Amino acid sequence: MGLMAGESESHVGLPLKVPDGAGILIVCDDDSDAEQLNTALRETGFHMECAKSLSAGCEAAKSGRFQVVVSTPLLRDGSWRRLADIAYHYDLGFVVVLWARRFDSTEWAEALDQGAFEVLDATCEQPKAAEVARRALWAAFLKGAGPYTTAIPQRAA
Repeated sequence: MGLMAGESESHVGLPLKVPDGAGILIVCDDDSDAEQLNTALRETGFHMECAKSLSAGCEAAKSGRFQVVVSTPLLRDGSWRRLADIAYHYDLGFVVVLWARRFDSTEWAEALDQGAFEVLDATCEQPKAAEVARRALWAAFLKGAGPYTTAIPQRAA
């Protein structure tokens, strides 16, 4: 029996379906990279939205609609680290996956140390993107993120 859209097999051969309402946000100011990510993630079953700047991505991420945020490391208006800061500051629980073209092993290790869930090499790991997004979703659920229909209230300072 084949898998349905939005499903993948777990390591024990059971299908893992992306729950209804699960959201993924793509934060990317390069149209080519954004299209590549859309293509790679289209069949996952996630509700997908794109933001073309870090500022727009940060505002969308604050809504609580997303469990996974896929971002290029550096956009014209800032670094992906602002997204990780938002997840922490507002206690949103979403996880950040980086989509990088030129990342050496030191940058990769630093990104993981600074809160990225995973770093994908955009030049060769497009086929792996859907599976990483599904794993990131479950990691986000374990951190308390869930498919919410309304904005999350800000945490008191």
